[in-house]
Amino acid sequence: MAIKPSQIQTILQRKRDQFQRFDRSWQSSLAVYQERWQQLCGAPADELDQWLTSRPDAVGSRPLQPLPAPCGICPSGLQWSNRQSSLAWVEQQLSGVTTFAVDGSQVFPSKDLSLPVALVQVGWFENPHHPDRPYAKDIELDVMTPRDLETTSTAQPLERKVNQRRFQMETQRLVRYIQQVKEPERCLVFFDGSLVATFAEAYEEADRMAYVDALTELIEASETHRVPLVGYVDTSAAHDLTNLLVQRTPSLAATAPVTDARLLNRYMAWGDSTPIFQCDRGGILAAYGAHGRRICFTYLKTNQGDPARIEMPLWMYEAGITEQVLHWVRAETVVGGGYPYAIETADQTAVLQSRDRQVFFRILQDWAAQERLTLGWSRKMMSKRSRR
Repeated sequence: MAIKPSQIQTILQRKRDQFQRFDRSWQSSLAVYQERWQQLCGAPADELDQWLTSRPDAVGSRPLQPLPAPCGICPSGLQWSNRQSSLAWVEQQLSGVTTFAVDGSQVFPSKDLSLPVALVQVGWFENPHHPDRPYAKDIELDVMTPRDLETTSTAQPLERKVNQRRFQMETQRLVRYIQQVKEPERCLVFFDGSLVATFAEAYEEADRMAYVDALTELIEASETHRVPLVGYVDTSAAHDLTNLLVQRTPSLAATAPVTDARLLNRYMAWGDSTPIFQCDRGGILAAYGAHGRRICFTYLKTNQGDPARIEMPLWMYEAGITEQVLHWVRAETVVGGGYPYAIETADQTAVLQSRDRQVFFRILQDWAAQERLTLGWSRKMMSKRSRR
């Protein structure tokens, strides 16, 4: 039975005071953070440098470029009178530049099936942006067996094992691609997510290090082969800039946390970015070894929402190519309607639909019968299959 809109509206109306109180508190905190941010951007550069030098511990972020007053934003100056003009600029930027992205999807183990099994699929999209070189799309999949899904701890759910395998397949495919790039100076590889696996800090060490190893291998490949790599985070909850403000003004710690993206959004027009910052988050970065202090980031306004977080290996800043790379990212988001076209297409290639799930289970059932394996379905699942 479908949800009843009238019930939702009634509940929302009954609880509106709770939402309003939260909104007022959050808006008040945001105003305080934005005031402190403008003060930071207006402070003498040598004063900030001296303070940062005196703080060897993690402070969230360290600016690698001057912070423009009054609000730390680098205007792009990119405006067009019509769509045709913007696409002409895109062609100018991306002609002959190969973009590559990978995304993944999965079918989790089902409680309705007696055999623990999962399906993981990654898809990729390579676009040479050249009339004589066609684009390429393809997929790679893996079936996770009961042995792959073994766990000795209730703190490690099966879904995490599957997500971890998907993550590893995505990064491994990117690494293989980077290793065979012939013209690294005309290539951009997208990773759909953050290069800093803070989400894994709550995991057990083996799981945590699986993510760290995957990401450090990817970052190492980019630096070794000099292939530009961008970690694109569309909706970022990072607090690296606001943590810098808290370190500078400890009283801010008493206010509600504000994300970097929300802090910056009011100051940015499409195409604008922040200066480049070194990520100095601490935490899981301590496990990154030599790469723990070699990830940098900026925020880039790519659509009407909050700015996207763009993460890059530090070698790209040292090589002086970050602005060119950001132009390529801007161009990709013009084509993609506010989101990089390469990542969007990789997602469409990789995604497993409901029909794919049914095909997988049907093939599994037929194969199990052929191999005389016991494969039991719950009565609930059999009922669903007969009704659908």
